[in-house]
Amino acid sequence: MQYAKRKATIIGVLMDLGADRRGVDMGPSAIRVAGLNERLAGLGYDVTDAGNISVRNPEMMQVTDCKLKYLPEIATACQTLAGDVEAILEHGAIPIILGGDHSIAIGSVSGLSAFHHKRDHRVGVIWFDAHGDMNTPETSPSGNIHGMPFAAILGHGAPELTRIGGFAPKVYPEDCVLIGARSVDPEEAVALKSSGVRVVTMRELDERGMSAVMDEAMWLASRRTAGFHVTMDMDFVDPDFAPGVGTPVPGGPTYRESHLAMEKIADSGKMLSFELTEVNPVLDVSNKTAELGVQLILSAFGKKIM
Repeated sequence: MQYAKRKATIIGVLMDLGADRRGVDMGPSAIRVAGLNERLAGLGYDVTDAGNISVRNPEMMQVTDCKLKYLPEIATACQTLAGDVEAILEHGAIPIILGGDHSIAIGSVSGLSAFHHKRDHRVGVIWFDAHGDMNTPETSPSGNIHGMPFAAILGHGAPELTRIGGFAPKVYPEDCVLIGARSVDPEEAVALKSSGVRVVTMRELDERGMSAVMDEAMWLASRRTAGFHVTMDMDFVDPDFAPGVGTPVPGGPTYRESHLAMEKIADSGKMLSFELTEVNPVLDVSNKTAELGVQLILSAFGKKIM
């Protein structure tokens, strides 16, 4: 391990509002049931579990804006998460954020960015996802905010999301990499191409291989920054290995390719925070997706084959 401080704090976000398919609010529990806390401690980490940020479920509310479904509730949860992530960093620990749908990345990155913004440092992002998450209210075909978080941290979209902490953007596109894209909306593709974010589609990943892609991604995300946030939507992984996700897309990275990506992140020593989202136990098989999620987290935090 290359981390100077072997402290990790886990926080779950019971967010089930950013998507249409229900169940991801149970993701943090499924990941904990798979033994995350104990297994991280087994790697030598001083592990603290900060519990969960609770979010009201859709049955308790009504959609008031079809272009930004459940915006007030999601914004509030992300504000809370941002404050918690910043506090975890202040205590010298590495935040591990468990979702919940991928809209929570707005809060995670906001907290990390706020911490380093006060120190005049930038942060990078490596975003593992089958989708682009670069929609805005104007381009989204569904109004689901879990398709908007990447745009939001770059400063595009509703101010309630982009200006958490009072500043925007949270990150700069030249410090960000999207890996694994294979299902992108037409207008979202236009936005991605013009954004300045480095996008690695599955075709490029197939052609170049995970090792070369990760070497470039980590260099881009760390060359001008204090380090990078890692956020993984479990639909990044091929659904043969991770069936319990709301929006599965065939043709994703294999079990070993996914582990290699995480192992290289651990070797870099540049990871500032880690996030795992979109584990849906309702759609899973014997907690297979949560178990893989825990294994990937362990690889990112230094577990090796030998």
